[in-house]
Amino acid sequence: MMSRTPSAMQQLLTTIHTNIPFDQLDEARVCSGQCIGCPKKLLEYLEQEVQWWQQSLDAGEVPKLGDIEKLSRSSQKIYRVLQKNQIL
Repeated sequence: MMSRTPSAMQQLLTTIHTNIPFDQLDEARVCSGQCIGCPKKLLEYLEQEVQWWQQSLDAGEVPKLGDIEKLSRSSQKIYRVLQKNQIL
């Protein structure tokens, strides 16, 4: 039986890129006013995770369900922080 986790991870990565436009968020916009959490650091972390997983998938790595769950949870939390800071 073929593993479906690579396609699930790819769908998650696509969803993250669709909902969090990393390339359109400049530092002045991210670091303006009083912050709840540090959106800049959270965005950097999430972008790094997304890039790492994309490279891993491209290299043929098969993620575990826990890997998908962890990235999904992290991205949802970061998305909420960005909303609270009125960045998204």
